Amino acid sequence: MGELAEKAKVSKRTIDYYTKLGLLKAERSESNYRYYDSSALEDLKLIEHYKKLNYSLDMIKERLELHRKKTAAEEDLILKQANMVAEHMKLLEGEIKDFQDLLGKLDDECKKKILNQFASQTVALLQSLMMFLG
Repeated sequence: MGELAEKAKVSKRTIDYYTKLGLLKAERSESNYRYYDSSALEDLKLIEHYKKLNYSLDMIKERLELHRKKTAAEEDLILKQANMVAEHMKLLEGEIKDFQDLLGKLDDECKKKILNQFASQTVALLQSLMMFLG
């Protein structure tokens, strides 16, 4: 608790008070000492931030619970985002095929002009895809 208090620049008494209110979560060791995981420091920073905004302790508790749920749900959000990106890629693939068909109807000079507009974006997209695919 002392280490956490020092890092967060609050008193041990403050940490004890927040723990009793349920704002902070503590684990107990076999010798009944309280210890806090790495998220406790982030929680303390959020508590102090909300206090500066004059939030009540009840409001702060609600915000912390929302933040914890949000953190736990990040993996689900990332999976949903990955699915959305995959769907967009499929749609883009169809659009590119349609675009290629249209380009086939143009003369070489016109094709070159249009394709030059895509050069930098294409390189950036390919680099992003290569990073994504590892």
